Amino acid sequence: MKKWFLKMLAFSWVFIIVTSGELLAQCAMCRASVETNVNEDGIGFAAKLNTGILYLFVTPYLLVMVIGYFWYRKSREHMEKQKEAELRKQRLFNA
Repeated sequence: MKKWFLKMLAFSWVFIIVTSGELLAQCAMCRASVETNVNEDGIGFAAKLNTGILYLFVTPYLLVMVIGYFWYRKSREHMEKQKEAELRKQRLFNA
């Protein structure tokens, strides 16, 4: 199970890196804002806006991944404790 999780994590990172060029797209409103402000502030405004969009896009997914990881780890610990309790019961009744 752990190997499967690591393979999926590696695949996700490779997928994100390969498609990162497409992640710099903007919505129509953002694009209009950039086009009007490019003349005033230069290209730096567009780059900052793209970075902000990516930050807002990635943050919820990272949060869900972290919560999922801790949930998975906690459930594994709980399963191990249940197995230990079952083994103790079996030893007690078999003795």
